[in-house]
Amino acid sequence: MNDKYTAQAATTEAAIEKGLKALGINKEDAIIEVVQESKKGFIGIGQKDAIVVVKKTNTKDAVEELLSKEVMLGEEESTTIKPSEKQEEKGILEDEADTETDKEMRETGNETNETVEDKKASNVKDASETVETEKAEDTNNVSQEKKELFNEQDEAAVQKVSEYLKTVATKMGVEDVTINVKRDYNRVKFSIETKDAGLIIGRHGKVLNSLQTLAQIQMHQEADNKLYAKVDAENYRDRRKKTVEQLATRTAEKVQRTKRPVILEPMPAHERKQIHRYLNRFSGVQTHSEGKDPHRYLVVEPSKEEDFTL
Repeated sequence: MNDKYTAQAATTEAAIEKGLKALGINKEDAIIEVVQESKKGFIGIGQKDAIVVVKKTNTKDAVEELLSKEVMLGEEESTTIKPSEKQEEKGILEDEADTETDKEMRETGNETNETVEDKKASNVKDASETVETEKAEDTNNVSQEKKELFNEQDEAAVQKVSEYLKTVATKMGVEDVTINVKRDYNRVKFSIETKDAGLIIGRHGKVLNSLQTLAQIQMHQEADNKLYAKVDAENYRDRRKKTVEQLATRTAEKVQRTKRPVILEPMPAHERKQIHRYLNRFSGVQTHSEGKDPHRYLVVEPSKEEDFTL
């Protein structure tokens, strides 16, 4: 269960109540930090919600919690031999065993050194040939699977979605439209080429995301197999990915420096997921989403481990 919750509401009191309810505690059992006071604004302009961080006061000490976990698990008393010492001991035993084996071989004379070397070379050759054969079989299987995935109905569906995107673009007033299609297993990429790419992309890619949603719906309706549509223009997807990763990095560094949560602007689900995955490599920060689409946003905050820093 979380020991801390970042809440947002129209008023400070409402945000506090929301945080207390999410944690299932009373106000007396909480530490409340007001990150941002609410602001009414004028006729709706400049209005800001209140943001508060509600934290439980009865959080266990990290060392105490760790000890209690060990007691519950009933762990046995640890050995006095360190892992490195165990490894050394194991290595010594193995060396002794090898020495005894070599001694027996020399005494019995069952195999000469030349015979051992020949066998080793033969085993390496056999293993290499086996690996190459398995690789060739795997490649053939994957190629066959990909070949079988796209049947005539799927090919027709891809063509129909391509024509559909071109029709929608024309209705938007974009005349010179070319759709390039690239297939990779069950993923189909539709690259839209036009001089008016800005109209196709839209602000922060909103129009492009809508076109992709429409293309995916059409694909599900027309294709025989489960195919995934991706719509792009002027390589916007890759450029946007780099921008989102840069935003995630700056935000994580700010949270690490200030030890305070940062709330990002609302963004599509796939971009929120991208930041979630990207920030997994950063220590001391964690992320979660709040709100409802299309206004769902991401909160980047110090991780629980930071609360137990001694």
